[in-house]
Amino acid sequence: MRRTAVLVAYLFPPLGGVGVQRALNLCKYLPLQGYRVIVITGPGSSASYWTPLDPTLGLVDACSEHVRVERVSGPEPSRGATGARLDRALGRWSPVRRWFADGAAEVARRLGEKVDVVLTELGPYETALAGQRVASIVDAPLVVDLQDPWALDEMWLHATVLHRRLDRRRMKQVLFDADRVIMNTPEAARRALAEFPDLHGRLTSIPNGYDEDDFKGPAPERSDGRFRLVHSGSLHTEMGLRHRRTSWLRRALGGMPVPGVDFLSRSHYYLVAALELLAREAPELAALIDVHLVGVTTAIDLEIASRLPGVRVHGFVSHEESVRLLRSADLLFLPMHTLPPGMRAGLVPAKTYEYLAARRPILAAVPEGDVRDLLSESGAATLVAPDDVEGLARALQTHVLGWREGRGSVPVSAAVLERLTYRRLTACVAHVLEHAAELCTRPLDVDGLLRAS
Repeated sequence: MRRTAVLVAYLFPPLGGVGVQRALNLCKYLPLQGYRVIVITGPGSSASYWTPLDPTLGLVDACSEHVRVERVSGPEPSRGATGARLDRALGRWSPVRRWFADGAAEVARRLGEKVDVVLTELGPYETALAGQRVASIVDAPLVVDLQDPWALDEMWLHATVLHRRLDRRRMKQVLFDADRVIMNTPEAARRALAEFPDLHGRLTSIPNGYDEDDFKGPAPERSDGRFRLVHSGSLHTEMGLRHRRTSWLRRALGGMPVPGVDFLSRSHYYLVAALELLAREAPELAALIDVHLVGVTTAIDLEIASRLPGVRVHGFVSHEESVRLLRSADLLFLPMHTLPPGMRAGLVPAKTYEYLAARRPILAAVPEGDVRDLLSESGAATLVAPDDVEGLARALQTHVLGWREGRGSVPVSAAVLERLTYRRLTACVAHVLEHAAELCTRPLDVDGLLRAS
C-alpha cells in the first residue's frame, strides 16, 4: 500500500528557475519509492526576479497518476518595494507568505484523506508557516527541507543584530517543530547541529542534484569555430556592489554574521576583468572567446557585460534551453562569494550539479567548502579563488589553448555523477519520510544510502 505525502512547495511549475527542480523531481521519483504525492503550491501566476515563469516545465511526463497538484487561490498580495522594505525593517514575514500559509491551510482542510507525512520545501524559508499549519491540520509528522542554511547562511544579511537574533529564533522554532530536518550540504548540517545540538538524530544532509533524463542524447553540435564560455543562473552584481557600500553599517549594527564576506565575486565582475587582462596579454586568444550569460539580468549586469565585445546575454530561458546551452559549452563558469581565510562555504549553488551533469570543463572561482571538495573529486574543474583575476586569466588561457589543440573535454567522475541523480537522492528523501511517518526514535542514517553503489 502506498503512503501519502503532502509536499508543500511555493516554488513549483509553471514557476521556473533552478529553485523548482527539487520539488519537481521529488514528484517524479517519490512514486517510484511507493508514495502518492499531493502537492500544495501557489497559483503559479506571479513572475518576479527570483521566480520567472517557465511554462515548458509542465508536469506531463514528470508526474504520474500518483501525483496530484492542489493550488492556493490567487491572486498573490503585493506591497511593492516600499512595503517589502518596511517588512524587513520591522522583521516581519511578508504578506505573500502569510497568504500562502492561509491558502495552504484551506487546501489541507478539504483534502479529506489520511496523510502519512508532510514535506515542506523551505524555498523561501517563510514557507515553513504553511508547512506547520498543513501538518497540524492533517495530523501528520512534518519534515522540513532547507535549500540553504537560513540564518546560518554567510550570505543571509540582516539590518541589525536584533534582526539576526530574531531570524535565528524563528529558524530554531521551525526546526524544533519539525519531526525531521534535511539540510542540503554537510557544512550546513554541521552548522545547524553546532547551533542547535538537540537536533542530533533528527537532522541529516541530502544535496540537490540533477535529473539524468535532462541530459540524455548527444550533446548539441557546433561548427562556429568559437570558444564558448557559459554562465547559467542569477548574477549577484547588484547585491555585491550594494554590500560593499553598506557593509560598514551592517558591521556596526551587528547584522553581518561574517565580516570578511564579499558577494561581488559571485557574479561576472572578476571574469570580465580577467578577460580584459587576457585581451591585453594574449589578444589572439581572447578574440576567440564568446561569453554567454544565461538567466535573469539587471541593468548593472548588462553594463558590466558590455565592457566585452564577445558577450551574448540570453536572459531567462526555459530549463530545456538552459541545459542545451550548458552542454554546448567549451567551458562553464561557476563563481561564488569570497570568504575570510579558514572559513568554509555553507552553500553549493544548485547549478553546480547540472554543470557536472553536462560533462563539460568547469572554471570554478569558489572558496573552501563542500562545493570545492565536490568539484575537486569530480575531476572536471579548474579551481581558483573567487577574486583572483590573474588566476582566472591564466585558467582561461590554458583552456583556450587546449581547445585550440583539440583537448577541450575532461572526464567527469562517474561515481560522483551517479550519486547526484535525483532518482538516487529521492530514495534518500523517502528514507527520511519513512523515518518521520513511523516516528522512529533511532537516529537518521542517510550517509549509507548516499554512498551506496
